Amino acid sequence: MKIQLPQNVDYIIDELMKHGYDAYAVGGCIRDSILGKEPEDWDITTSAKPLEIKQIFKRTIDTGIQHGTVTVMLDRAGYEVTTYRIDGEYEDNRHPKNVEFTTNLTEDLRRRDFTINAMAFNETKGLVDVFGGLDDLKDGIIRCVGSAVDRFEEDALRILRAVRFSAQLGFCIEEETLQAVREKVQNLEHISAERIRVELNKLLLSPHPEKLVDAYSAGITKIILPEFNAMMERDCAGSVQRETIGENAVKAAALAGNSHKAEDSLCCITEKKVYTKQELLIIKWTMLLREVAAPMDSSVGEAAEDFMFQAKASAATAKEILKRLKFDNDTIDTVYRLVLWNKYTFPLTSAKLRRSIYNIGADIIELLLEVQKAGLAAGNSSNVDYEYENLEQASELLFEIKSKKECVCLKMLKINGRDLISIGFRPGVILGEILEKLLLQVIEEPSLNDRETLLKIAVSYLDTP
Repeated sequence: MKIQLPQNVDYIIDELMKHGYDAYAVGGCIRDSILGKEPEDWDITTSAKPLEIKQIFKRTIDTGIQHGTVTVMLDRAGYEVTTYRIDGEYEDNRHPKNVEFTTNLTEDLRRRDFTINAMAFNETKGLVDVFGGLDDLKDGIIRCVGSAVDRFEEDALRILRAVRFSAQLGFCIEEETLQAVREKVQNLEHISAERIRVELNKLLLSPHPEKLVDAYSAGITKIILPEFNAMMERDCAGSVQRETIGENAVKAAALAGNSHKAEDSLCCITEKKVYTKQELLIIKWTMLLREVAAPMDSSVGEAAEDFMFQAKASAATAKEILKRLKFDNDTIDTVYRLVLWNKYTFPLTSAKLRRSIYNIGADIIELLLEVQKAGLAAGNSSNVDYEYENLEQASELLFEIKSKKECVCLKMLKINGRDLISIGFRPGVILGEILEKLLLQVIEEPSLNDRETLLKIAVSYLDTP
């Protein structure tokens, strides 16, 4: 095992030690280094008090000085340096009322959430592992430091973090820790929607979003995502596998963005695309919620069997959930539209597909193809061969439309409102109406998307009442 500290981190630790203090890199950066992963952040813990840290380094920021944290600035990068501390009483299941500084590293490590996050390291003394974090890393276990009940009573967010780390690392939650989760799960009611959203996002983006099923079993989703509980209590209609809607949803979320890994037959439905983190998050929430209304719909008759009825209901419910979790408006709107169209059957002619892109939105059409691809890969269909063939042909047509740069939205139209004004139209809503008419003609016949041609057509509308 070799832990390599970045140059700046090693420099900060050395400077603190030269001045007579202890100092270590600590927490998640050590965990990730042992696992051979690149840490996102490097945190440093020290026996030096905040004012003593500030005296040693030229450029510092008082990030959370009341809790012992000072950010040391080196080469335009910031490194959080925190004094060893003992947390006082937790009053809100989230934050300590006060902290007490200490010179004892073990006491500082004792207050941390999980053993795998309670290790420290410097080049002089090597790894400090008081609570067995290294063994738990080797065994693939999420275990609380000390009493799991106490840790979750102090900070209820740790309940969600246990599941999230389990999903990110593919680890199991140790039985005593899991029992404490069940005992203290109600404390999650005190955690803000923003904090819950962050943890759920990390879980869905992890290699194992199916760990959300473990959260259901432990009673967590009953508090933070009750709609998922309903999904776990109803079987998939028409599924070729015996599974609940919730189980299929997390399977699809796992496949979304990399569903080419599912089966060889699904490798080339669309051209290979690298999605941004935000796009992946949108796709995965869509897969999770695309049938969210189905468990709550007890209606019977023709409407209940209509896929658009179900899609509209699920889209509306998805929007409510994302609003409750304080997502930004763009994410809410995009997921809403993807859920709404997730079972749409694409037409297989260029003209009709261009019209579909216009109706659905050019900005989400590729995301929608990935959503449908992941849905097929998850296997929740009794007619998968036909749907696969349809989706493959639609993907090929879309690629052709993109390659030819055929116009499917207003921003691709060769004229704009200023051009219409230049030929005699007055500013106002009429400009949008005319541009829309022109766009629909271009969608039917792409060759019309020429500035002079469109202006000639537009002139004919000048005398139209």
